[in-house]
Amino acid sequence: MALDDARLLRYSRHVLLPEVGIEGQENIARARVLVVGAGGLGCPVALYLGASGVGSLVIADGDDVDLTNLQRQIGHATASIGRNKAQSLAATVSAINPDVDVLAVPRRIEGAALARLVGEVDLVVDASDNFATRHAVNSACVAASKVLVSGSAIGFTGQLAVFDPRVADSPCYHCLFPQTAEEPALRCADAGVFSPLVGVIGAAQAMEALKCLVPAGEPLLGRLLLWDGLAGQCRTLKVPRDPDCPVCGARP
Repeated sequence: MALDDARLLRYSRHVLLPEVGIEGQENIARARVLVVGAGGLGCPVALYLGASGVGSLVIADGDDVDLTNLQRQIGHATASIGRNKAQSLAATVSAINPDVDVLAVPRRIEGAALARLVGEVDLVVDASDNFATRHAVNSACVAASKVLVSGSAIGFTGQLAVFDPRVADSPCYHCLFPQTAEEPALRCADAGVFSPLVGVIGAAQAMEALKCLVPAGEPLLGRLLLWDGLAGQCRTLKVPRDPDCPVCGARP
């Protein structure tokens, strides 16, 4: 997609970056991204991707906005209470940047619907809040060979990783967190979450997604970033691919 004068001005701070330039911004403008979850992580992800000029943004979430969300979910306003989160966040993104084609999917996506949506986009950002959805999204991305940017946040700690099934030695989410019969049930509603933490992790997810789309720099491929908000420290761990992984292994 060629950039006209108005778009060159809007995205001029990207264009000035030698790692992005006009070509990188045009790649962003051509991109189609699926954001799964419109809560604490999904809000900064969608807002930054939308402001950055991602051409097509699909936002999926089956929950409605309630008062407890507003402490951290910056894509929603008090007037949005009772409205579906995907629709509320899509409206906010459109208000920031009307150039972006935003589609709200106001339901939890799974099965064939999830596979179809993943197959229609270039990249998926998992901003969900439960292991069942994360594993389902991971399986769909592996099956469709789509890049997955995954993040999570609870309390004062967050995690971030990028998975690319097209890269031979790249692990998938299941390699890192094998699915078991008994999954941890800890969620924000139970343990709490520090408001800016989801902004830190969500913004980092948007950064990794944009780096993959431009492309620029080195994405967190085969690496897990751990953020400790209380200590103000982060560290990165290498994540190997599991050759026997039932999702991405030699015999899935």
